[in-house]
Amino acid sequence: FGGINQPKLLECHGSDGRIYRQLAKSGNDDLRQDAVIQQLFGLVNTLLKQCPSTNERSMRIRTYKVIPFSPEAGLLQWVDNTTLLSTYLVSSTRGAHERYRPSDMKSKDIRELMMNAKPSEIHQRYKEVCEGFKPVMHNFFLEQYPQPVQWFERRVAYTRSCAVNSIVGYVIGLGDRHSSNILIDKATAEFVHIDFGVTFEQGLTLKTPERVPFRLTRDIVDGMGACGVEGVMRRCCEETMKVLRSNRDALTTIIAVLVHDPILKWAVGGKRQDRISHTHPNSIHAYLDQAQGVQPTEEGNLDAERALMRVKQKLDGYEDGELRSIQGQVQQLLHDAQDPYRLASMYPGWAAWV
Repeated sequence: FGGINQPKLLECHGSDGRIYRQLAKSGNDDLRQDAVIQQLFGLVNTLLKQCPSTNERSMRIRTYKVIPFSPEAGLLQWVDNTTLLSTYLVSSTRGAHERYRPSDMKSKDIRELMMNAKPSEIHQRYKEVCEGFKPVMHNFFLEQYPQPVQWFERRVAYTRSCAVNSIVGYVIGLGDRHSSNILIDKATAEFVHIDFGVTFEQGLTLKTPERVPFRLTRDIVDGMGACGVEGVMRRCCEETMKVLRSNRDALTTIIAVLVHDPILKWAVGGKRQDRISHTHPNSIHAYLDQAQGVQPTEEGNLDAERALMRVKQKLDGYEDGELRSIQGQVQQLLHDAQDPYRLASMYPGWAAWV
């Protein structure tokens, strides 16, 4: 099924007579971290459901099952009726940009252009790219939901999903959010994020550091309608941050156990400690039970402490050394995520112009 490690797509016949699709991965793909992040998302969904304001908006993070067999192999649930954001937007033959704006610059040409740009001219080059490559995401809703009521409901659901994923992803330092790591559900218009190999701000240690808090590019904003990030997006970001802040103790307790566990790869591309547990490898309760006995290396412990401290700072509202209100913090994050200077500095493969 494509990819450097060539995962296999399986069709399994269930005892109920239905066919279930699963993705089998092997090689260098360690799914244990993905499994733990999915359980953390499950905890966040529970907190969102307990809050009246987020529950009545049906705000949630879409999750899927991840079953690691070993550090080198595992199974993932196949999320049906979804498409990659990159496939819909910039597929070379049937992408929305090619269909709706065929005279615009091509994404692959832009990538080469940005890769060859000198550091002194990269911001001007990005500005020129934006002028020659206009967003088209709003067409997704016109294609999929022809009825006005359904069109409106799905666009609101899309915006709410973007808000929840953005704020939660920011808190746990989720990086590598290029358009091939984000699925969109054709039925509900919700985002489904995949591939959690870069978490707890490991993106800052990449050769080209990721300086944006989450993916909020022009195409994603275009799908939100005329108001953009104002209105539904901003309010849902604030409501999500309010829930996370009010439950900071529970979240930091769980995250403290996760970041101190040696299965997390603290240096991107670096050496990972593999500690085989006698308990189920993807159980949060197992991590909590073993928290007292975890003895990471001194270097790993320092990295874990830094990651946990940054998570606590985010939940307390510290941005750039200043304590901010929920509204002020969300305002800062929305600004940083759309800052053209930050986007221009992103790795070209991240495709900040899409």
